Amino acid sequence: MPAPVVLITGALTGIGRATAIAFATEGATVVVSGRRGTEGRALEAELRRLGAEAAFIAADVRYEDDVRRLADQTVARFGRLDVAVNNAGTDGKGGLLTEQTPDNYAAIFDTNVLGTLLSMKHELRVMQKQGAGSIVNISSTMGERGAANLSVYTASKHAVEGLTKSAALEAAAFGVRVNAVAPGPIETAMLDRVAGSPERKAAFYAALPLKRGGRPEEIADAITFLASAKAAFITGQIVRVNGGKTAS
Repeated sequence: MPAPVVLITGALTGIGRATAIAFATEGATVVVSGRRGTEGRALEAELRRLGAEAAFIAADVRYEDDVRRLADQTVARFGRLDVAVNNAGTDGKGGLLTEQTPDNYAAIFDTNVLGTLLSMKHELRVMQKQGAGSIVNISSTMGERGAANLSVYTASKHAVEGLTKSAALEAAAFGVRVNAVAPGPIETAMLDRVAGSPERKAAFYAALPLKRGGRPEEIADAITFLASAKAAFITGQIVRVNGGKTAS
């Protein structure tokens, strides 16, 4: 069987990078995307050193022409698109809801929501013709719950979960599964920004039943499972990987 072709947006750091490495280790052909060419080409080279066929294609998911070109170039180079992981996202500026601005709303929603919508639009365009495929979006604990001082980010992740479920209902008709992984506090640069201090980050961890932060590799494991044939009867689901944060 040929290696599956996997496309990952927001692949250059954190969860996206860990996911690219996980798929490469499993023998997939991996297309990584992001906005920074130097880091993207370095990641492509790293994946090749792991033995994977890999490519970096620069794209900004806020712009449909970029997203269309990303999907088309993936197919032109590798012949198909089996798995898409829509990981590109931003936390924007936190603060009280009364302090939020239209600019901050646009900065967050254009990447997290419009970027996910456009990515799925063009991924599904390809996968519908194939009659097969799997899409995994990235949500957050905040996709289910509220969060003081993170109202706009929280709203964006609620929207990602709604898009995921709606797309799953549409895509089931042509054999494509759509799910999401919703991480809790994970050891990434984004968490450092949101926490603002080591003390606040420690408090995040103390509130979790497992009493620790997650590792990007643990989220990658959930993503690779959902993308695989082992999850063939799973679609329209939000898999919460959060150390028990939402258990009560």
